[in-house]
Amino acid sequence: MADVIELEFPARAQYLSLARVLLSAISERGPVVEGTRLDDLRLAVSEACANAIDAYAGQRKGGERVRVRLTIEADRLEVEVSDHAGGFDPLALRPHPPPTVPARLQFERGLGIPLMKALTDEVEFRAADGGTAVRLVVHARR
Repeated sequence: MADVIELEFPARAQYLSLARVLLSAISERGPVVEGTRLDDLRLAVSEACANAIDAYAGQRKGGERVRVRLTIEADRLEVEVSDHAGGFDPLALRPHPPPTVPARLQFERGLGIPLMKALTDEVEFRAADGGTAVRLVVHARR
């Protein structure tokens, strides 16, 4: 049976550390994923939360929230980060050139999605409730 933990916080950068603390706290429960895999997931979740916070930029009406849902299973950790900031089309994103290409310097921002893809075993982006839901999964290595 899976354990589910949910966290909701105001869409402001000063609360971003709460998502990292949530993932750090699960290591106390027992090692579903260990060491660098948990660090990878923590970074990917931080990027997803930062993107959700950025999505609200210019919409400050009060009440903007980011929701993090962590599902702990025996063989994996799954995190869903969601917002209600209008959403985006992940297929419309320009691909980043490889690090060896000088044109890469044009990309000051926008590395969060490639990082999420590189650091996790599964990534899914979908429109949800007037915003975006990002699902990140890291499988246990046995």
